[in-house]
Amino acid sequence: MSTRTTLLHTAESLRTRARAGRRAVVMTMGALHDGHASLVRAARRVAGPEGEVVVTVFVNPLQFGAGEDLDRYPRTLEADIKIAEQAGADIVFAPSVDEVYPGGEPQVRVGAGPMGTVFEGATRPGHFDGMLTVVAKLLHLTAPDVALFGQKDAQQLALIRRMVRDLNFPVEIVGVPTVREDDGLALSSRNRYLAPGERRTALALSQALFAGRDRHAAQEALRARAACAPASRARALALSEIGESRAAADAHAVAESAAPSATGGPAAVVAAARLVLDEAARLVPPLELDYVTLVDPADFTEVRPGHRGEAVLAVAARVGSTRLIDNIPLTFGASV
Repeated sequence: MSTRTTLLHTAESLRTRARAGRRAVVMTMGALHDGHASLVRAARRVAGPEGEVVVTVFVNPLQFGAGEDLDRYPRTLEADIKIAEQAGADIVFAPSVDEVYPGGEPQVRVGAGPMGTVFEGATRPGHFDGMLTVVAKLLHLTAPDVALFGQKDAQQLALIRRMVRDLNFPVEIVGVPTVREDDGLALSSRNRYLAPGERRTALALSQALFAGRDRHAAQEALRARAACAPASRARALALSEIGESRAAADAHAVAESAAPSATGGPAAVVAAARLVLDEAARLVPPLELDYVTLVDPADFTEVRPGHRGEAVLAVAARVGSTRLIDNIPLTFGASV
């Protein structure tokens, strides 16, 4: 059931509005789709019936680099309001550039540091500085108790969490799982630019991630079995001696998964994903891979062999003139 949504354009009108309960904020650049709607619905659940959900719609000029056409970015405020309202937003806050940046571009900005120079930051220099600057300003202007961001933009989410922690922002940051279309493609405003043939090629991004996820699941299953069967090496030898080759191979795999120097791990997960992407590079039109990697979500450094804990399997590629990103979270060495 949707609520009646109020459109506000100034921070003063938002600041003087009576509020009760928790305020949850979803920040967007407009052109809303089902992925954004899932964020708003999650915000509604977090805020509760007594709280307030604010959706910001602001096309941030600081996030556009050379060759990225700010003027061509879709602006669909009327449609955005309808989507936000249907998903449960109380307010759409759509400030002007002058409202967010009075006096022009800010001289003082938030720097993303080393974490903002790798992967997406290497492709779009300065992008994350502009993103963090506007997120910091919008957090001040909207004063939320909680702000929700999509896990699809994993590096963005990691940087926002780091900024909030390092600069002591009094707000909780919540990541919301990626929404996918029926064929597995992650929802993105950029999908509209894909021709039918390009879309078929683009499916390789999610297929690669799923292949990596399946490899990871198989490894974790073997590791769990190894923890319960420490004598697997001896069992493998015994089975081999009596000719039970299939059972011996299975026992050997279990034993190997427990070995500190075992092959597999993060490298095998990335290799499984890369195999799918290499095949897509031979399609027409081809997929042009930028990177596929496993990173620690705390600092976006590549994970090392033997990594234990959370990780993000991330991919970026270009299909035609459209650049796409996607990722899935994985956990290595979960409790058994």
